[in-house]
Amino acid sequence: MRAAVTLVRQIQIAMLVSIALYAAAGEMLARTTVREPANTLFHALSFISISLVGASVVVRRTLVLPSEVLLRETPDDIVTLARWRTGYLVLYSLCEVLGLFGLVLRMAGFTLAHVWGFYLGGFLLLLLYFPRAPRSEFS
Repeated sequence: MRAAVTLVRQIQIAMLVSIALYAAAGEMLARTTVREPANTLFHALSFISISLVGASVVVRRTLVLPSEVLLRETPDDIVTLARWRTGYLVLYSLCEVLGLFGLVLRMAGFTLAHVWGFYLGGFLLLLLYFPRAPRSEFS
């Protein structure tokens, strides 16, 4: 169990760092625009981002939380542990996409004032979904 928690935490930290790198790369590589970027792209990615946040809540409630309950009862269940780990990896992937949307919009010509919410949203959601090792009530 400890190995799975350590692995998930390492992946979480790597994804947190990658979102910070997206922001840094976006600032270094941002292109200068000769015309205004398409607002349609911004609105589409904003809508998709809101949907991703909703999907992350659903994934947490359907994969992670039930697995944590089962792991409290039977901590040696390999299938439940794999489901728990997979749930966190899917959660983190959804959060990572939010940060990636910020980079895409920055490369499309939007300013940092427009895209900082994507970076911050992905980063904060990754922090919010910190993996906890399920412990039984009696230990």
